Amino acid sequence: MAVLTALAVLALASVANARPAPESFGDMAEALLPSVVNISTTQLVDAGDRNLPMTPEEFFQDFFNRRNGGDGGGDGGNGDGAPPDQPSRKRKATALGSGFIVDPSGLVVTNNHVIEGADEITVILQDDTALKAKVMGRDPKTDIALLKVDSKRPLPALAWGDSDALRVGDWVLAIGNPFGLGGSVTAGIVSARARDISSGPYDDYIQTDASINRGNSGGPLFNMNGEVVGINTAIYSPAGSNGGSVGIGFSRVSNQAKVVVEDLKKYGRTRRGWLGVRIQKVTPDIAESLGMKNAVGALVATVEDGGPAAVAGLKPRDVIVEFNGRPVDQMRRLPRIVAETPIDETVPLKYWRDGRMNDAKVKVGELAETATEDKFAKTGEAPPVDPKAGSDSLIIKDLGIEVASLTDVVRERFNIPADATGVAVLAVEPGSNAEEKDFQPGDVIVEAHQQNVAKPADVERQVAAAKKAGLKAILLLVQNETGLQYVPLKLK
Repeated sequence: MAVLTALAVLALASVANARPAPESFGDMAEALLPSVVNISTTQLVDAGDRNLPMTPEEFFQDFFNRRNGGDGGGDGGNGDGAPPDQPSRKRKATALGSGFIVDPSGLVVTNNHVIEGADEITVILQDDTALKAKVMGRDPKTDIALLKVDSKRPLPALAWGDSDALRVGDWVLAIGNPFGLGGSVTAGIVSARARDISSGPYDDYIQTDASINRGNSGGPLFNMNGEVVGINTAIYSPAGSNGGSVGIGFSRVSNQAKVVVEDLKKYGRTRRGWLGVRIQKVTPDIAESLGMKNAVGALVATVEDGGPAAVAGLKPRDVIVEFNGRPVDQMRRLPRIVAETPIDETVPLKYWRDGRMNDAKVKVGELAETATEDKFAKTGEAPPVDPKAGSDSLIIKDLGIEVASLTDVVRERFNIPADATGVAVLAVEPGSNAEEKDFQPGDVIVEAHQQNVAKPADVERQVAAAKKAGLKAILLLVQNETGLQYVPLKLK
């Protein structure tokens, strides 16, 4: 009984030490409002363009509608009622958003989607002073833009806070320009951390129930110290809500934003760290195949020749579980961590290989903002050739697939590159785990059970070895139109 009483007292003490809700946000709001600005943009558009967002938030309303299976519409013409063979009329469209001052010299942060495509940008201060702004830099991948205005006096700047210190349940304050009203203050709590809303490769959002509406985009989210811990970026607005707030808003975390802003200030663009690997999620089946107790980390599918990871000695099938002292509990965390690491800095990493943990040092490179051509991409229709002609095809019943060696006939039928190695998938059994994992005829199995394969018998042999080892699934390295990736298949 004494132990139970002690624990109860300890729990009550922890709750008592939590910061209580303030009696009023008035003093904080009064101090912060002069640093939050309204942003007005104008753009020359077709007179009847129905697809032009009325406000920046509609961009995200459309994004969520598309994500949930909705679709857009259009009449297929020029949209303004003019005949198709006549030029469409033009008009000036105005959109409203928010921003905040981060330097007394006139540097203003906002969302990229607030100013994207704008012909003219105006920043309006709390005292209604209107200043023309120019874009110093923008980063579509994190939806951040940095503006510069010329002012005759120093402007009140805000300080960045530590978004990593936020906890679910902490109080936060949002200030912005909803519906063009200007200087609107709302309060709420942190509802969730590390939200991924599929808006880009570096998603890391704070979810809050502080009311965020159309026009709030680009405005700041504050902690109770009056520091910026997020940039209000998106709202979830389901059908029937008319685009209004339903208590689910998303703010880009400050610890990511301030790095991007500093790059835009110095270089006019972002400079991100680069590791030189292609990674994928570690599923429970993959973890079991690699002898890992927990499905954590980022599985290395390929390593770019001469890249930082290759120089550090990383190989395919390695699982990166820590980078620069920061744990990689999920695959999607690694790109963010690497991107935020200073270029040319040598940092430690931990990875899992061959049943044990290993350490390495890697010198971070700079990510080139160019897309690489997928050399496995198919062009046109394959000729009508029988892939089984002259092949040693074999049905692997335990996997639900039929495979064959990479003969000239097979390569021609599926347009498989000459330098590809392994065995080709000819057919997939309906209802099998292979079908569930989206195996397709023409996919190439490069490895099975962590061994290279060159003919169907090699796959069959490795399946038998995996079953003998008591595994429930076998790990395959597969090359397809999306590149190389590890795929675990359940054994029958």
